[in-house]
Amino acid sequence: TDVGGIDDKSFNQTAWAGVERAVAELGVEGVFLESQQQTDYEKNLNEFISQNKDLIITVGFLLADATKAAAEANPDSKFAIIDSASSAPNVKGLLFDVAQPSFLAGYLAAGMSETGTVCTYGGINIPPVVEFMIGFQNGANYYNTQNSAAVELLGWDNAANDGVFAGNFESTDDGRRLAEVFFDEGCDVIFPVAGPVGLGSAAAAQERGLMMIGVDSDQFLSAPEFGDVFLSSVLKKMDAAVFDTIAALVDGSLTLGDDYLGTLENDGVGLAPYHDFEDKVPAELTAQIEQVIKDIIAGKIDPKATK
Repeated sequence: TDVGGIDDKSFNQTAWAGVERAVAELGVEGVFLESQQQTDYEKNLNEFISQNKDLIITVGFLLADATKAAAEANPDSKFAIIDSASSAPNVKGLLFDVAQPSFLAGYLAAGMSETGTVCTYGGINIPPVVEFMIGFQNGANYYNTQNSAAVELLGWDNAANDGVFAGNFESTDDGRRLAEVFFDEGCDVIFPVAGPVGLGSAAAAQERGLMMIGVDSDQFLSAPEFGDVFLSSVLKKMDAAVFDTIAALVDGSLTLGDDYLGTLENDGVGLAPYHDFEDKVPAELTAQIEQVIKDIIAGKIDPKATK
């Protein structure tokens, strides 16, 4: 894992769920090592290599350098990495076009905001985090264009290519602090892209009766204590990608040195149900989002285009 931990209710936990499914359905053995700090990456990789594991899956962009080094030093070992492209002939990259569902989330947030202000922040300023934020702003902007609205986004600016970051993926205190600042500025729908940090924001949203959009997994299900604040979640279906990768290893069809890309079209990413907000999201907004999904899949909308 990355440093968020196996039970982070988000990133690492979603990836591990794919291993758990493989254990249950395919009869493989699955184990994990948690990274407490970035210096653990190399140590953990070497531990699994020494155990001759059939496939070593590393969870996150921050493990890219360590994974590349381990793969190059151990060409007979097989690796897969989430959020980084293949860097060696024995590495499978598991990538996700998260700008697509984040665009939907931005559109939804803008459509549901009563104050005319929505907000986002990231854990660490790295490409897989920023991609969510870019898509979210583009979605909110598209809502404005389509509905003659003027919803404002706090926390990220595509033009400046900069925004607000917690600086980590662990501190729920930072998540609470950042959310409270945004809420004081009028934001009523927040989208944290920060793993467990976002749970601090969920607590703050709950206290104020505001809305939040979860990230990676359906956080209405993974963090049910905050279920009443989750308008939806941006789904990055790492569990499915991990399971499919293991299944391919088992049946002999796994290719390495190339990349998987999860999209709306292949159901590798998506937007979670509205759950408690099902009756509160206007039918017209739901219909518009369904059309946006079709337009993204058809190539009529580019969620990454920042102009």
